[in-house]
This record gives sequence, C-alpha cells and structure tokens, in this order.
Amino acid sequence: MHIELTEMLRCPEPHELAFLVLSTGEMVGRSIRSGIVGCPLCRREYRIANGIVDFGGSGRGEGGRFPLPQPETLQAVLDLSGPGGLVVLLGNAARSAPALAALMGGIHFVGVNPPKDVEELPMLSVLRAAAVIPLRPSVARGVVVGADTLSAPWIAEAAAVLLRGRRYVVESESFAPPPSITRLASGGGLWVGEKQ
Repeated sequence: MHIELTEMLRCPEPHELAFLVLSTGEMVGRSIRSGIVGCPLCRREYRIANGIVDFGGSGRGEGGRFPLPQPETLQAVLDLSGPGGLVVLLGNAARSAPALAALMGGIHFVGVNPPKDVEELPMLSVLRAAAVIPLRPSVARGVVVGADTLSAPWIAEAAAVLLRGRRYVVESESFAPPPSITRLASGGGLWVGEKQ
C-alpha cells in the first residue's frame, strides 16, 4: 500500500469517520509491505501483508477472468487531465492498472477486491473488504466497476468515493446507476456516467 493512501482510508465499521492510525512493519520505498492500520474509535485493527490491506474481505477471482476493455478506451472515458489523485478499480477492473498507469502517469490506482493473482505494485494499492470500499467519501478522480462487482453494495460504494463531476465507468453496457450518477454514454462493453 502506498503510504499516502493512509490519509484516505476509513474504517469499514458503521461509525463516524476518523483518521486511521498506521503502524508500519516493513517499507520498500513509499510502499508499506507489512504493518497494521487501526481505528481510534472502535479499536479494530487491520493487517497489511505483502502490501495488501485486509479489511475483512475475501477478495474475488473465484468466477474466472472477465474480458478487459482496451486501456486506451478506459483512459478516454475516465477523462482525466494531468497527474495526481487516485482512481478506484473494483474487482476484475484492477487488472487494467499496469496498462492504465503506462498511459496515465502520476495517477495512483486502488484495486478493491481484485482477483487473487493481482498483486500490489508501485502504482497499485490493493485493499480487501467485505461490503464497503474502505476509503473516505469523495476522494477518487475516477471509478471503474468491474463486471464481477455489479451488486448493490459495490455500486453505491463506488459512487460514494467518487468526487463530484468525475467519471463512473462500469464494465457492462446495461446498468442501473445510483441516484447521484448521470448516464453519459454506453457502448463497447462499457457504461459511462458522471457524479452530480
């Protein structure tokens, strides 16, 4: 996990937001390879192992591989100008991180419940969670919802972490968006919206 992601994390327990506390074990450059993230409110602790923060999720990958959109297409529909910030990639969409990073330098990607063979990389932090994206509200410059995560809690969570005016991309053409997301286009295996 990239150290700067720490200030954007939130405890998945249902209580008010508080900054989580980090205790590092091993670091490689700016990446935390092992340690603990703790919540000062509920006192829960979440382990970091092999760079992956485990908030209690089992991860994905049991359903096999889903086709990935072309990285150039994702880059275009995310409509990000300039470096900085983060993009959340839910489930299978995290497989696109290396190709997107090559096209979109300076942006950090956060893979939430990616397939089990997707590992933490310098441009990709990996989080595992049960039904909550463990990020503070309105922190992401873009969100890509993988075809394997098209269920009610993930659809709403993806909208919650997205900044207003930013793109919400789904790896499916037929999609019922949450109320805060306005449809812009669909085609080529993708549904694209924007947060109002």
